Amino acid sequence: MEASAIFDAHEHYVLSLVFSADSQILVSSGMDGSIKLWSVDVWQHLRTFEGHARSVNALAISPDGRLLASGSSDATVRLWSFPGGQLVHTLQDRKKSVTDVTFSGDGRLVAAASHGGRAPVWACDGRPVKAIVAGKQNLSNVALSPDGQLLATAGLGGDITVRSLPSGHVVAALATTAAAAGWLQFIGGGRELVSLGVQKDVVMWDTATWQRSRTYAMERWGVRSLVVSPDEALLGLGMRGMVQLRSTIDMELQAELSVSTPVVSAIAFSPDGQWLAVAAADRRVRIWRLRRWV
Repeated sequence: MEASAIFDAHEHYVLSLVFSADSQILVSSGMDGSIKLWSVDVWQHLRTFEGHARSVNALAISPDGRLLASGSSDATVRLWSFPGGQLVHTLQDRKKSVTDVTFSGDGRLVAAASHGGRAPVWACDGRPVKAIVAGKQNLSNVALSPDGQLLATAGLGGDITVRSLPSGHVVAALATTAAAAGWLQFIGGGRELVSLGVQKDVVMWDTATWQRSRTYAMERWGVRSLVVSPDEALLGLGMRGMVQLRSTIDMELQAELSVSTPVVSAIAFSPDGQWLAVAAADRRVRIWRLRRWV
């Protein structure tokens, strides 16, 4: 299946993608330190948010669509009014690169993962809630449960830790065999936590028991990134030179999308399920209009 659109997005690697809550705007960020907004359908550049001093590694949009969070190697998380781009808050925990950002499903909290094993959590008005010390190893990913009561962290070492908020007490320590865990998301209204061990397994964890409910071996595919579709029916799997769409239930292959460069750096579904955006190391973003895959 050919891409619907391909466009040059940044001067260097594109590192993160996210669609606006109304699916009308795609936001990208990259190693050039900029955040760019693109109109959906015609894929024209709308505006650029500037302010970060180094690469912008992660983006998230609040559930109400009014805030954009960006995490950067300049050690800050910035909250911007969206889509206008006014800087609302600059948040900083320590002088360490921020690798991931996320909002809670109720829109009250924003959390970050960072190097040095820290996962700070703030209220969206900028007040600090809790600075989680997850260990000495770098964190790559963080996830907040829909109700904002659980925080999951992962990174080098591959193990996943789940803590209650605001106390920070450990609720579960989930062991994996991967050298690093590369992605986390709560699904099913918080009933499951999905994790990706880098080049290893996709695991669904039952949050009532913290046991594995489903495990899919991924070693032969070399998966490095993963995203869940808005209806939670599909997994988008980024691997060498391609993105695969697979059923969440049984991992049956639904589609295979070719990317003409080895490194797929980010994937995003639009909230309305109409679009899939894929960023790659060639500084380009590729867009597919999705059919009904399942």
